[in-house]
Amino acid sequence: MASLVAYEDSDSEAESEPAGSVDAAGQRRDSGDRVQPHGQDFAPGVLAGTRGTLPTEHGSCEDPAGQRLPLARLWRSPGSCPSQRLQWPRTEPQVTFPTSEPPRPSLCASHAPAGHVPWAAAHGKQMKLSWGTYDPPEPPLHARPKSEPPGKSGSSLHKKRPEDCIVPYTPKRLRHLQALSTETGKNKDAEAQGPLRAPRPLCTAPHVSEFIQPYLGTPYKETLISQRVLFYLRGHKGPVSSIQWCPVFSKSHLFLSASLDKTFKVWNAVDSGRCLQTYSLHSEAVRAARWSPCGQRVLTGGFDCALHLTDLETGTQVFSGQSNFRVTTLKFHPKDHNLFVCGGFSPEVKAWDVRAGKVVRSYKATIQQTLDILFLREGSEFLSSTDASSRDSADRTIIAWDFRSSAKISNQIFHERYTCPSLALHPREPVFLAQTNGNYLALFSAVWPYRMSRRRRYEGHKVEGYAVGCECSPDGDLLVTGSADGRVLLYCFRTASRARTLHGHTQACVGTTFHPVLPSVLATCSWEGDIKIWH
Repeated sequence: MASLVAYEDSDSEAESEPAGSVDAAGQRRDSGDRVQPHGQDFAPGVLAGTRGTLPTEHGSCEDPAGQRLPLARLWRSPGSCPSQRLQWPRTEPQVTFPTSEPPRPSLCASHAPAGHVPWAAAHGKQMKLSWGTYDPPEPPLHARPKSEPPGKSGSSLHKKRPEDCIVPYTPKRLRHLQALSTETGKNKDAEAQGPLRAPRPLCTAPHVSEFIQPYLGTPYKETLISQRVLFYLRGHKGPVSSIQWCPVFSKSHLFLSASLDKTFKVWNAVDSGRCLQTYSLHSEAVRAARWSPCGQRVLTGGFDCALHLTDLETGTQVFSGQSNFRVTTLKFHPKDHNLFVCGGFSPEVKAWDVRAGKVVRSYKATIQQTLDILFLREGSEFLSSTDASSRDSADRTIIAWDFRSSAKISNQIFHERYTCPSLALHPREPVFLAQTNGNYLALFSAVWPYRMSRRRRYEGHKVEGYAVGCECSPDGDLLVTGSADGRVLLYCFRTASRARTLHGHTQACVGTTFHPVLPSVLATCSWEGDIKIWH
């Protein structure tokens, strides 16, 4: 019975092409300039005896003299078979080289494709054939394609091990700590680089707007319901988080807006509706922005834990501080304008002094986040709304604090299981409003024990998790609130009936505010990033 025999000679598989060349017609030219027909690699006598002879079992081929031909010589190249009928199909493409190019004696630059240079030929050694599992060795650097990195082989047999694809599990607490460390590194890099853009002086005319001038010497009479859009303010590239008119009546044509696109802008929203100045002082989203009571400065806080008090007339930083949490709400003290209170993603509410540049008081509670802050009469007390809404958290939804002693005055104010994203104080009566996630506005007393009214409730809008704001008109007759579906709703304060519904935005309307002087001007903002001035 025939068997497979592999010879270790000079014509084995470890050798490269002979020192000859292949012409365009598929003929082979040896070193003696003698042309051999295609398919003749053996002696003429051997081919004559084997023409018409089929391979026996195991693929061996015998000549008349009884000699076996090595199987390695039959599978070397397409021209190594005695007849075209004995050729096996090849998966590698046929490569044809021009005859004008002279043969290169170097083994590294042979006619074999790149990445298929035999290992023994590259190292000047012979290699025996093995009929078991064969893993080709990694070729040298000069034989690899240029598109492959040095650490990878051109063979398709090399695959990534399954162990390299397994990602170890990281607990949630460790992932949170890693995220905090990454944010801290980013904050340090931002501090090393300095502010993103230096503020410039605000270019505003010193004269009073001609629309506001007739209302300055007369008391506020009656709020008119807005019907149409006066200006459409566009410029923010992210959701608008906070809007406010300038509290000084002579400068109330100025309008402040903060956005999650890391900027806050000052507009002339009465005369022209154009942006006067854009400030980029924060490296993250600006969540809260407030005018100072003097109307010359703007206090901002954001998700970069930074606090900035900017003088608009000179463009300088009056105060810059770094909090240890992301800021979501800011309020100036109504009497001492050098003090302000901030809250955010922390169980603490802190009071800062601009003159000293540090925290002077801290108010601690078992909460996770402060949503809004509201100062009551004379500034001796203030309220804080939180995100606590579990079954035993009725004493933490709205908390009343004593500003001087940092003590809790009352924590049994709102007993329903809804959070209150915003608070608003009535301008004439000792009551305040709380926007709830139960899709209604609740009315509370502004004096101890801060009881909620069971008879009056303002319903019809949607909150759905957004920080939808609410506000009272300067005369206290109307209430305005946004809605998660983009509507703007106005209610009558006395009867709790709906006075008007404005379809103003395509996305959630999160901010609404009345003009302090003009009786029929209303500003609204949305999660889409647009601001509308209604008249």
